Amino acid sequence: MAFYSKDVDSALHGAGAKPGLEIWCIEDLRLVPVPKSSHGKFYSGSAYVVLSTSVLKSGPPQHDIHYWMGNDANEVDSALASDKALQLDAALGSCTVQYREVQGQETEKFLSYFKPCIIPVEGVYSSQPGNSNGETNQVTLLTCKGDHVVHVKEVPFSRSSLNHNDVFILETASKIFLFSGCNSSIQERAKALEVVQYIKENKHAGNCEVAIIEDGKLVGDSDVGEFWSFFGGYAPIPRDSALAGEQQVDSPVILFWINLQGKLSQIGSNSLDKDMLEKSKCYMLDCGAEIFVWMGRNTSITERKTSISAAEDFLRKHDRSSRTHLTFLTEGLETSMFKSYFNIWPQTAETKLYDEGREKVAAIFKQQGYEVKELPEEDFQSYINCRGTLKVWRVNGHELSLIPVSEQTKLYSGDCYVVQYTYPGNERDESLFYAWLGHRSVLEDRADAIFHMSAIVDSTRGDPVMAQVTENREPVQFFLIFQTLIVYKGGISAGYKKFIAESGIDDDTYDEKKTALFRVQGTSPENMQAIQVDHVSSSLNSSYCYILQNGTSVFTWIGNLTLSRDHDLLDRMLELINPTWQPISVREGSEPDSFWSSLGGKTEYPREKEMKKFIEDQHLFKFTSTEGDVKVKEIYSFTQDDLTTEDVLVLDCHKEIYVWVGRHSTIKSKQVALNLGLKFLETDILEEELSLETPIYVITEGHEPPFFTCFFEWDPSKANMHGNSFERKLATLKGKTSSGTAPARNARKAYSREATPDGPRSRSGSSNGWERSVSPASSKSGSHLKFSDNHNVSSPTPIVRKLFTGSSPYQDSPVVKPSSPSTNENSNQIDTIETSANALIYPYQRLTVVSTDPVPGIDVTKREAYLSEEEFAERFGMPKGAFYKLPKWRQNKLKMAVDLF
Repeated sequence: MAFYSKDVDSALHGAGAKPGLEIWCIEDLRLVPVPKSSHGKFYSGSAYVVLSTSVLKSGPPQHDIHYWMGNDANEVDSALASDKALQLDAALGSCTVQYREVQGQETEKFLSYFKPCIIPVEGVYSSQPGNSNGETNQVTLLTCKGDHVVHVKEVPFSRSSLNHNDVFILETASKIFLFSGCNSSIQERAKALEVVQYIKENKHAGNCEVAIIEDGKLVGDSDVGEFWSFFGGYAPIPRDSALAGEQQVDSPVILFWINLQGKLSQIGSNSLDKDMLEKSKCYMLDCGAEIFVWMGRNTSITERKTSISAAEDFLRKHDRSSRTHLTFLTEGLETSMFKSYFNIWPQTAETKLYDEGREKVAAIFKQQGYEVKELPEEDFQSYINCRGTLKVWRVNGHELSLIPVSEQTKLYSGDCYVVQYTYPGNERDESLFYAWLGHRSVLEDRADAIFHMSAIVDSTRGDPVMAQVTENREPVQFFLIFQTLIVYKGGISAGYKKFIAESGIDDDTYDEKKTALFRVQGTSPENMQAIQVDHVSSSLNSSYCYILQNGTSVFTWIGNLTLSRDHDLLDRMLELINPTWQPISVREGSEPDSFWSSLGGKTEYPREKEMKKFIEDQHLFKFTSTEGDVKVKEIYSFTQDDLTTEDVLVLDCHKEIYVWVGRHSTIKSKQVALNLGLKFLETDILEEELSLETPIYVITEGHEPPFFTCFFEWDPSKANMHGNSFERKLATLKGKTSSGTAPARNARKAYSREATPDGPRSRSGSSNGWERSVSPASSKSGSHLKFSDNHNVSSPTPIVRKLFTGSSPYQDSPVVKPSSPSTNENSNQIDTIETSANALIYPYQRLTVVSTDPVPGIDVTKREAYLSEEEFAERFGMPKGAFYKLPKWRQNKLKMAVDLF
């Protein structure tokens, strides 16, 4: 909500009321609005104020204010823009983050508003119609830097401006040349092509030629000769004596207090704590490449203005680089980067905001004459068909045991499972794999579950999605593919039994003859679970219904805060667990003594409404890891175009994360991608207290499932293009198509069972798969989800190598055991691999999957074969001959232990 006073410029009235961008410019010492038709066009002689308003799922609108200063803007206009930005912050309730932007050194967040780029022009802005001062048609040379957002800067039109590290654009009246330095990255070249297209469409009305010039390639091409003719003919570009750009050095982090006169006093360095910041004061945090000004909630506008001026003066007096970004924060709106510089920053999230908002909405409806008993929770929409085929394996030692269909919706908390779900696509079936890790499972079983899942995925055609989930952290999609799920205490795997025996722990594995308490939860008949909890009264919660089984009788307990929907799910779950039970129905507050005695006596338990955490907005990050050093960079205002084929990206949805692996990235194993996801959770870049048990999905480019593409405005033709980023952009620019033949996917449509043809649908023909129709227990009411006939589907895939000889042993065998290959086959394998090894030997460090200097052109499925006999024995503890006599699954496990798989 905005608060306006006589001190706020009238041009700012109404600002921030709607999502999107609003821009003002300083003209004749006045703030004038810039029409939307001119957004993204900046004059180097002017100063601007830019407001970005976003409507978040997690609460009130988010406002970011940027004041931009052109290189030729005078000091008066620049200072006035800073003042107006502060006025705008006050008008919006001091609930914004402010950024100082300098031409040519803008923040990536600012540039993300103006994709593909901004190209400031000479002159000053004029609000008078028909005035286009500053624009000329002279030959210009531009440099482009950046992979997801691009900094475009005009450089002197001279041969000396060219170098081998950057990408340049030479714009002439009739042709645009793109010159790529030999050391520039594919991503930078691709982004520069977007700039070329922008210039072609906006400055030449699409009527000009485009020529691509590669550094060092002097072929008999007329475009090459024409390009060098502008520089007086070809001459070699000298090698750079030093790395281009400024080298970042580690600077001490220093905290200053800013007094009322604008004087800075150092109060701390490096080891900082939030308690050092007082509500009635302003502070400056100098981090070297970035400076933050923190303003307490109880400070006045005058104090804030003084602090901002003091920070700007500090940069000028100390001759700090113009690359030093300046950010202004109000208490309570600190960015994750700012908080990361403090040792302790307590979480102060207001978890009740969501429910308070719902209560206010209910009150408004009641005032208008509507009787509102409850506001329904937001239903989760499944973006895939949930009537597919389900297979579940239990990890049992180093084996996988396929669970019979009748038992595969019953899991144990002490065990781990591999789940394969196959659902109908548009032209073929798609598969989704989960490794479900029980809360009380042992570490060895967890590692085996992930290993076996990876092995099955690698041996399955279609490059399926795989995910790691932990009990109590399951995504809703996991529950929807099961429809009904029962989780028992204890376990029946050999690993769990061995653990409790060695630890002297009582075995509490579910026994129908003993007392057991189940919590019933879910949102619909297609999403309901019964979770066995400790059979004590403190396990009760007024927000749920429960089933209490004590051997001789069965009680159903209905909490006072439950809804009619919960009661319906309770009846359905009773019928599924044991249709012969004749339960005694008990409402909270009217329990008989026999009920409490079954729970060991009555004690206190939660009686308040269980709060639902607000929905977090998604964030996209570029993730790189070199020599154990993890680097994470957020991509703002992301779109599908930011999924660049050379990168590994993480989509953080808070409740789950998605690791997206580009086809041309250095990551070739889903197992490695899963480990990167775990590192991301450990990093917790947004300081959002991500749990290490957060579900992690691994997705390969070109095989994105609908529940991932729903976060983007998805264009299937882009998802199925061939070539690297540069080749794809070039094909688009030249009007050529390089897309595959994948069927179109509509990422926005959700699925349910209502429109699904009746009867079971044949899939793989396996007798061990569960081909599901609507559960008998769910026949009382229809699904809340809407089904579409336009099936969402991943694109066709190339043939994927198999880890196992012949057909995968995971397909049909009830129990998967290590299988030894035949003698002849084994001998052939050893001979072939040893011949390859004798021809090519490389050091271990260059063969690992995490190598910073990997060997090109090798068979990545046989990295160990390139080791010398001595180093092989050192790493594996056995000669090559003995190794290759082991079953495939065992070979792969040993290779994984030494980073060769």
